[in-house]
Amino acid sequence: MNRYLASALAAASLVVAAPIVAQQADTNAAAVQAGNYALDSAHTLVRFTVDHFGISEFFGTLPGASGTLSLDPKNLASAKLDVSVPVASVSTTNKTLDEELVGAEWFDAAQYPTMRFVSTKVVKTGASTADVTGNLTLHGVTKPVTLKASFKAANVNPMKKVYTLGFNAVGTIKRTEFGVTKYAPLVSDETQIAITAAFEKQ
Repeated sequence: MNRYLASALAAASLVVAAPIVAQQADTNAAAVQAGNYALDSAHTLVRFTVDHFGISEFFGTLPGASGTLSLDPKNLASAKLDVSVPVASVSTTNKTLDEELVGAEWFDAAQYPTMRFVSTKVVKTGASTADVTGNLTLHGVTKPVTLKASFKAANVNPMKKVYTLGFNAVGTIKRTEFGVTKYAPLVSDETQIAITAAFEKQ
């Protein structure tokens, strides 16, 4: 064997890919680092659920959110949240239905491409929970909505090496109040919203 090739193979055998090591996530909300955060779009998802003709529940997802969070755990009332979601990203795993939902009779993505939530008040309700009230703009209509948010954990993302916060939130809206009236009430007016979100410190 060529001695240069042998040397190269020997050196390669000593190279071991560095393992990805994650520290234990911190679930203590009071220990969160204060600062400004940007939404991690790749790890954030909005889900909506409706009752379908009284027979079953049906849900869809809205990926691709973007936004910002300003947070100080010592002064939670001062927190500011601004998140936008492209409604054309809607996915139900049914291509025909997805195309219908972005049309004029539902989300009307051509005219109203973005759903946006801007917080106006944050009230602490527990050690790791809060009610986040804000203005939700959907289908060209803006109305106040309250989301029940819970802090999941904080950690340095071992892949991106960025300090990251994780939250969940749930809420309920009546879609007809936002002008989305198709098939109501056969497809329920009341729409459940569930959000999982990650925010990266800037």
